Amino acid sequence: MKSLLVAVLALGFMGVAHAESESAQKAETTKNDVKRDVKKGWHRTEESVCAQGDAKCAAKKAKHRVKEGSDYMKDKTQEAVDKAN
Repeated sequence: MKSLLVAVLALGFMGVAHAESESAQKAETTKNDVKRDVKKGWHRTEESVCAQGDAKCAAKKAKHRVKEGSDYMKDKTQEAVDKAN
């Protein structure tokens, strides 16, 4: 009977730890999404007021898109790794 009680308590604590971990992962995902959205908005604002000429503005725009894609892939890769653990 004692071992059954210990087993039930251990499984209960594991469930709580898993729920806290999942909640932390969701918070991290939300934080990353907000951070990327803010950067994206800032990039679009910079692009809309660009007065350096078409070629330079297009180059800056392309650089921003590459950076945004890179940030997205880095965040999603990290989320997948965290979820796997």
